[in-house]
Amino acid sequence: MLHLDDLRRFLADETGLATISTVQQDGRVLSSIANCAIIPNPLSGDECVALVSMGTAARLKHVRRGSEVTISVRRGWNWIAATGAADLIGPEDNVESVDPEALRLLLREIYQAAGGMHDDFDAYDAEMLKSRRAAVLVTPTRIIGNLPTA
Repeated sequence: MLHLDDLRRFLADETGLATISTVQQDGRVLSSIANCAIIPNPLSGDECVALVSMGTAARLKHVRRGSEVTISVRRGWNWIAATGAADLIGPEDNVESVDPEALRLLLREIYQAAGGMHDDFDAYDAEMLKSRRAAVLVTPTRIIGNLPTA
């Protein structure tokens, strides 16, 4: 049985680079690449797979409509995928308990947890605000993969 720790180990390589898949309204799957990390979900306290998404990304519309999210990570011939519902926290997805300052810090936390480094976090914050970035927080209900045996 696979766990979030297995996914965390895979994400530690290549600054959390993963394939993110959602289901479009017509049933087709849309996949893209993003950097992900495992952090505590600020809404539940449970660990989740998190990424920062452009405010115009189609995946946000899919999640708002009810699509689950699958995050797949491949390293060589080994892979792991986690699927589950996602919470969105961003300018278009206001959460009462997360004010703009908490969102700013959450987006930084996800970025840094995924291995991101920045020389000017004020500029980073300004870009996150300008592009209406949102946090996508996936709580996996299923984790599958092909990992090497110990």
